[in-house]
Parts: sequence; C-alpha cells; structure tokens
Amino acid sequence: MAINRLEQLLEFSKNEPHDPFLKYALATEYLRLNNPEKALWFYLDLVNQHPDYIGTYYHLGKLYEQLQQSDKALEIYEQGIAIAKKIKDQHALNELLGVYNSLQDELND
Repeated sequence: MAINRLEQLLEFSKNEPHDPFLKYALATEYLRLNNPEKALWFYLDLVNQHPDYIGTYYHLGKLYEQLQQSDKALEIYEQGIAIAKKIKDQHALNELLGVYNSLQDELND
C-alpha cells in the first residue's frame, strides 16, 4: 500500500523536526487538504523558528487573506519585506511588495 504524501511528510518530520523545508511542505500539504488551521500552525512555526525562510511570508499572508484577516496579512507581508531586504532576496521582495500593494489597494477601494 502506498503511503500518502501527508503521512510521508509527517514521517520525515519525525526524523528532522526542525527542518524548515519539511515544515513548509507540511503547511502546503495541509492547505491542499483544506485544513487551514494546521497549515497556519506550521507557517507560524516557520516565522517564529526560521524567520529567514522567506517563502513563508507570501503563503502565510495569502492564507490570512483567505481567512479574511487582512490586517494580519499586511503585517506578515511587512515582516517578509523586511526579511527579504535583510537577506537581499530581490525576487521575494518584489513578490511581497506586489501582494502588499495589491491588498492595500483593495482595502482602500
């Protein structure tokens, strides 16, 4: 019997509980399985334990937008923008600025 993706990721996570990529993969998988609460838990863990894992900020912000928590989304985008500048990741910076400005425009309409 084939092991499903979530079970496999959870098993990997047992061996590498502090691996940011596995936490990110678990968050993504929980979102795919329509479990935003679990996804949120993993994204928040990433922000707290691995703040330089830059991909987290875009997806966590988008999750907050889906949960209709725009203020939290803007906060996360702002944190991500600061981190992207700190680690000099221009691609992430551009993406985060784009979603931040888009949400600001949407809220101001």
